[in-house]
Amino acid sequence: MHTFHRLDDLRQYRQNVARVAFVPTMGNLHAGHLALMRAAREHADTVIASVFVNRLQFGPGEDFERYPRTLRADSEKLADAGVDALFAPDEGELYPEPQTCFVEPPDLQHLLEGEFRPGHFRGVATVVLKLFNCVQPQAAIFGKKDYQQWMLIRLMTRQLALPIEIVGMETVRAPDGLALSSRNAYLSPVERAEAPRLYQTLRELKEAVLREGVEHSAALQQEARQNLDKHGWETDYLAVRQQSDLQAPSFATQQLVIVAAARLGATRLIDNLEIG
Repeated sequence: MHTFHRLDDLRQYRQNVARVAFVPTMGNLHAGHLALMRAAREHADTVIASVFVNRLQFGPGEDFERYPRTLRADSEKLADAGVDALFAPDEGELYPEPQTCFVEPPDLQHLLEGEFRPGHFRGVATVVLKLFNCVQPQAAIFGKKDYQQWMLIRLMTRQLALPIEIVGMETVRAPDGLALSSRNAYLSPVERAEAPRLYQTLRELKEAVLREGVEHSAALQQEARQNLDKHGWETDYLAVRQQSDLQAPSFATQQLVIVAAARLGATRLIDNLEIG
């Protein structure tokens, strides 16, 4: 596997390969990331991954400084997964001057996750567009665990006419249902035993909505939230929304998604479950 820390070296390599599938990451890789790498191989002969912890998407008081940086282990995992090239720039390489030009997503950025992390999706969209310009892929693979992010990246790519196919991959879970995440490493053993309750709650809410109807979704999601909170969670949001725009559903809506973010101790977990 080739490893590039400088953009000029990556671009020189890129001139000698044709169709590329790209997987951007912040590192501290787990089985979910590696599933994205395997999926990328189905979309191109050359797979390029990136590892970069993007300061722009972290808000004040978030975990930018303590976010795990495990580049040596990540490189070994990527090589074992058959990735052809790794782009691992430092901040000075990707942001050689203060970033004053940003991608401003639509109002969708202010809903749900955006309400609790102001500016987060602005930082995500900006770094993703920048990485797209660095790598120039024909396909890019994103996990659907970050559902709102996946929606915004698809929207940005479409509206800015980028010649990139955005592929969404289903969430990879531990045997007990917990969505794999780099932040799961923050959980204590007791918290890790409790953590699967989030996905269990989403499944129970999905069954309730299918059984009682979307017109009762507001009351049902409130019950689900109370169930989480009584087990020691601190819920930011747990909502039934339309897959198309993450707005509250109308009675005629067929394609729904349940999205959730909640803290367990000091660790904030997100998850989602589609309906229909």
